[in-house]
Amino acid sequence: MITLSRILSCLPLAWLHALGALLGWLAWLLSATYRRHMRENMGLALGEAEARRVRAMAIGEAGKGALELAKIWLRPLGETAARVVEVSGWELVEAASRNGKGILYLTPHLGCFEITAQYLSTHAPITVLYRQPRQAWLQALIEAGRARPQLHLAAADLSGVRSLLKALRKGEAVGMLPDQAPKAGEGRWLDFFGKPAYTMTLAARLTASGAAVIMVWAERLPAGAGYRFRLQEPTQPIRGSIEERAQQINHEIEQLVRQCPAQYLWGYNRYKGRGRAVPVPEHEDKA
Repeated sequence: MITLSRILSCLPLAWLHALGALLGWLAWLLSATYRRHMRENMGLALGEAEARRVRAMAIGEAGKGALELAKIWLRPLGETAARVVEVSGWELVEAASRNGKGILYLTPHLGCFEITAQYLSTHAPITVLYRQPRQAWLQALIEAGRARPQLHLAAADLSGVRSLLKALRKGEAVGMLPDQAPKAGEGRWLDFFGKPAYTMTLAARLTASGAAVIMVWAERLPAGAGYRFRLQEPTQPIRGSIEERAQQINHEIEQLVRQCPAQYLWGYNRYKGRGRAVPVPEHEDKA
């Protein structure tokens, strides 16, 4: 798999996206579970009419996201960063830097979420939370792809959390996927597009550190033209209890997804406890 990934990384991005779109449709046709998750999640979030309108695009975009990883992870950092051809909202980063604040970047599973930390690391150090995959070959790829000079990895455990806090105290940046399903006991059931989703609380806890919070995602442009990098403030200050903060982060993610629904990873099952270890409270919808 590593050899195949290195071969794929040498192909033009437009080719990878074309092949990826085919891969997305193959996954859709071969997996009834994947089809069910995507249909249910899109219908719940967007309504059936809008879901039908963007579903075909979303199927292809999911496949593009899978194949572009080789290009993002295994090419030189300068080449990867150069694929960001447009940036909006960079003044938010400059303002936070002038104030001497650490920055908490929250990147949902939207667009090319792997390029965000890579691009940001070309400007300043950033520590990124990650969960070790079960497959050894994928772990090797992640370590190779994210081992950039100013990009530091923090495992999703107590030592990793300490690394994140240390970085923020130094006025550095931290990045994470706030819509990633946490392990049992590490989250709370909160509303996400109108249905209870087991939601991480770590992102909410880090917002209490005083760091500037910036929502960031990279829109995938057509025909392999690169990525449009988008940085946005939360629609309102994130405050209150940890549960209230986590709920607001979910709502902020919803706002981003509505900007480009075809590029959200709808096949990712946000509505189930990891490994079925986290039951939905009895008063909640168990569907």
